[in-house]
Order: sequence, then structure tokens, then C-alpha cells
Amino acid sequence: MTALLRRWLTPAAAVLTALAIFSGPLPAMAQPAQPSGHEDGDSKLLNDVIETTNRSYTQAKSKLEKSKKRQLQLDMEVRRAQNELDELAPQVGRIAAQSYRSGRIGGMAMLLESNAPDSFVQRAQALDELNMVNARKLAEVQTVKDKADQAKQALDAEVREQQKQASVMAKQKREAEKSLALVGGTGLTGGLVVATSPVAKIAPGRDANGNWRPMSCTENDPTTSGCITARTLHMYKEVKRAGFDRFVGCYRPGGPWEHPKGRACDWSLQNSGFAPWHNNDTRMYGNNLTAFLVRNADRLGIYYVIWNRQIWFPATGWSSYSGPSNHTDHVHVSLL
Repeated sequence: MTALLRRWLTPAAAVLTALAIFSGPLPAMAQPAQPSGHEDGDSKLLNDVIETTNRSYTQAKSKLEKSKKRQLQLDMEVRRAQNELDELAPQVGRIAAQSYRSGRIGGMAMLLESNAPDSFVQRAQALDELNMVNARKLAEVQTVKDKADQAKQALDAEVREQQKQASVMAKQKREAEKSLALVGGTGLTGGLVVATSPVAKIAPGRDANGNWRPMSCTENDPTTSGCITARTLHMYKEVKRAGFDRFVGCYRPGGPWEHPKGRACDWSLQNSGFAPWHNNDTRMYGNNLTAFLVRNADRLGIYYVIWNRQIWFPATGWSSYSGPSNHTDHVHVSLL
């Protein structure tokens, strides 16, 4: 055990000056996920979620453009119908005015004034045909206009729906990218990290304002013969409850950092001892464990997390890390 203990990290001096202020509650995902990210076929990797949302966003945008083109075509059809109505309007107006002035009796009198029966019949037929033609044409044009108006209204609704869909997809894309950035981005994870994590129970020692009171080393460390704080023990149990059950060591005597204070644990990628990640299984185990800690930082009272050459603080997010260990063989977590 002594050899293993020597491998645990002594964090870099930069930790002394880092802020321990929480910038506000971080998102905690509600759905549980397998820690290794590949044992459960239903677990989605975060980079897959981002790709899916980007594809859906592109499809929604394409549908929106097609809807706009169809809307333009129907607008032109509506204008053509309106032009036909406008052209017909003078004729209809003249007929309506004449009917208003003469009335039905006046119209009959006009026909009776014909000099010959043939002339009477011709006038009657002409007047009747004119009325029928105009009425039929007016009805046809009105039908076209009604159909075009209905189609335009439907397309307006479709365009509004597509715009809404595109907006939703853009929001999902931003949220997915924020989620990936929260757990270190593709540089740290290679995108091999589950999209959700279990929600941890709130750690002890947090007041109504969200402040974490200091705790001393009062609890027996389940990983060594040393002691840890009640908050560290709570974090240890929550990580185990989330399914991360490989080797871990917490208390270590000596040194100025959190291990001897009972406020830190090193979570190995192996079932025994420490070795750097060398395949998807070990890398995803570290990624998913890190994601669980970061996503639940405000519930667990986390001070900082170190993994795979990167360090994360609640107040500042991820940044490059270099120290005695590059942390490619374990995830370090310190508690407030």
C-alpha cells in the first residue's frame, strides 16, 4: 500500500491561489448512466448527442428554406388571381351599375325595343351569355384565390413551425456544446463521455445560502486506516453509488494539500493500483467519473477536479494542468 500511496498526486502550487467560489449551481443530469459509457447500449455519448442535434438542426433549416420557396410560389399565384379579379372588376362594375340603373323591368324594356325578333333574341342571348361568362369567370378566379390564400396560410404556419424548430435545435446544439465544454471538451474526453450522469445527493455541511462550512477529519477512511471528512465520505459513497467501483485511495499523511486533511480522493482507472488510460474502456471510465463529479459539483461541495492533464474549478472551468503527475492514471477530486 505504501508504494501505491506514493503515486497519489500532490497538487500543483497553483491550487493555493485558485478561487473556491461556486459560480452558481451547475447542471445535474437526471438520468443515470453506466460509468464506462459502453456497457449499456442505451447510454448515449455526448459527442453522439451533439452530432444528432446538428443533423436535426440542418434538416430543420433545409425544410424551412423549402417552405419559404413554396410560400413565394403561392404568393405569386395569389397575385395572379388578384390581377385576374382586378381585370374583371371594370366589367363587373359596369354590369352592376347598369343593373342598378335599369333594374329588371328596364332591362326587359331594352330588349323589347328591338326592331325584329331576331334582334331581340340576339340581345337576350348576348346579355345572358355576358352575365354567365362573367359570373363563371368570377367564380373560377375566386376559387383560385381562396385556394391560394388557404395554402399561403398553411405555409405561413409551416414556416413559423420550422422557425420554431430551427430555434429549438439551435438551443439544443448550444446546450450540448455547453455540456461538452463542462466536462472538458473533445480535447480532454475525445467526445467519449456519456451525455448524462446520475444526480448525487446533497452533501452535509451546506447552509441555506449555499455556503459550505469547514469540516475536520472525523470519519474513518474506507480506503486506508486514516480519516476523512463527512463531506468526503459522502462524495465517496455517491461516486460508488453511481457505479464507479474501481480502486480508490483517499487519506494520505503528510503534505500541505487536501489528502492529509481528509478532503481528497484519487480514483484509479484500474481495479487494482494505478496505470494510465490506454484504451476506450479506461479513458471513458475516467471521463465519465469526471463528468459525474463536475456535473454534481454544487451538490457534493467540490473544490477542484484533475484529470488527464486538465484541472477544473467551479469558478473558472477547465484549464491546462502540469504537476508531479499528469493525472492520466486517475481522477483526483478535492472537497471544500
